[in-house]
Amino acid sequence: MAVVFSSNTDFKLPFKQSLIKNLIKTIAAHYGKTIGSIAYVFCDDEYLLDVNRKFLNHDFYTDIITFDYTENQTINGDIIISVERVKDNAQKFQVPFEEELKRVIIHGILHLCGLKDKSVKQSVAMRKAEEEALQLFHDL
Repeated sequence: MAVVFSSNTDFKLPFKQSLIKNLIKTIAAHYGKTIGSIAYVFCDDEYLLDVNRKFLNHDFYTDIITFDYTENQTINGDIIISVERVKDNAQKFQVPFEEELKRVIIHGILHLCGLKDKSVKQSVAMRKAEEEALQLFHDL
């Protein structure tokens, strides 16, 4: 299992990487998947906007972009997270930054496990899966 965390800013994860890696492994196993190589990149809004424009032809800010390279049951991917968006969303939803960050980290893994959020029905299922995984995170 190779899960790596990097940042192109001065951001540092506010919790132990080992806890996140265990959670990721637990979530993947729940969906019958194993971990291959997953890279998390924490960045600012402008970096993620640039990625959104270049690779997805979207001209808007977002909190996360997940590039899925999964093969069979082994999940692989790059998960890029805007720390600025996460901070803004935490304020908007009136939750602690760390809680919103956990949710976004989980959101990326759920995408790699095959969950989508394009339709209302898919979004509801994604939110439910996020809540379940957040509870696991608290239990670790």
